[in-house]
Amino acid sequence: MKFTITLFLYFGILPSLFSQTIRPVRDSVGFCWDAKEMNNIISFLEKDSQNIHQFQNKNLVAAISPHDDYLYAGRIYFPLYKLISAKEIIIFGVTHGTVRRAMNDPKNVLIFDNFDYWQGPYGLVKPSPLRELLKNKLNPIDILISNKAQRIEHSIEALIPFLQYYNRNIKITPIMVTEMPFQKMQEISAKLSGVIYKYIYKNHLKPGKDIFFLISNDADHYGKDFDNIPFGTDLKAHKSATDNDKRIIRKYLNRKIDENDLLGLTTELWENNGKKPLTLWCGRYPVVFGLMTTSKIIKKLTGGYIYGKLFKYSDTFTEKVLSVKNVTIGTTAPFSLKHWVGFFSAGFYIDK
Repeated sequence: MKFTITLFLYFGILPSLFSQTIRPVRDSVGFCWDAKEMNNIISFLEKDSQNIHQFQNKNLVAAISPHDDYLYAGRIYFPLYKLISAKEIIIFGVTHGTVRRAMNDPKNVLIFDNFDYWQGPYGLVKPSPLRELLKNKLNPIDILISNKAQRIEHSIEALIPFLQYYNRNIKITPIMVTEMPFQKMQEISAKLSGVIYKYIYKNHLKPGKDIFFLISNDADHYGKDFDNIPFGTDLKAHKSATDNDKRIIRKYLNRKIDENDLLGLTTELWENNGKKPLTLWCGRYPVVFGLMTTSKIIKKLTGGYIYGKLFKYSDTFTEKVLSVKNVTIGTTAPFSLKHWVGFFSAGFYIDK
């Protein structure tokens, strides 16, 4: 009997598993892919005296999350992820420079993948059926299906360990957002939101409870390494640059979200007429596109709108490195007054 079972496993299940494609981990240094170590990180953050703020999850349907190293940004991830209970997560990711260079700088498209599973510290993560629906329903000229692009991009995988810690059965719809004009964004967002709305309605899903919208973003990348030193490189410059990040968040995100505000946000974050912005957010396209799409869906479902609430802002120079014990993860870049990255977490709530 044991011999029969062994043969069945060998000839039946194993070949099927080996034929599946699993997205490999891109960053094994800054993010955590071991269950025990991830448990240690969360345990540290739960006991951390700086994590005293409590935020509500009632009517929470979307969020902006950092994707920097956990030892830098752990305190910024933490207040958000313990509020997320939905099993389906739509993740709007960045198309970083590494991907753009490898892929001949794709623009005006959303990038999807064909992987059967993504990796997580607590087991494999399955894509939602929504991913295939979107690939079939969206205009082919508006999408790029590329395992290569998704494999070398780290902004989506960064969110999975935190998501999976709080819900082992998550399903994800990974969407990388490329550079595109605001008008093109409106056009693609209208189509995308229509398909997602029908999927939610047909499957009787409740935003926030069953399905959640997550936007991956790190804020200002400051220093000579980023060719971005408009305020200088001393302590005063650091304060000016982080104050500017906070001003942008207060003005455009810590409030009711509408397309006029999102258009205003582009004037702060996007290059305009060849002029570089003062603030370099790597999620400058996913933030605008993700909030635009979420707003459209919530409007169709509830007749209401979404408003934002900043949870926590910081940066690598301020945070330094968390003293988490019994972990083997590290940092992927140094921090100093001449090289630091800002990040924040924020929630978006339904309001009628």
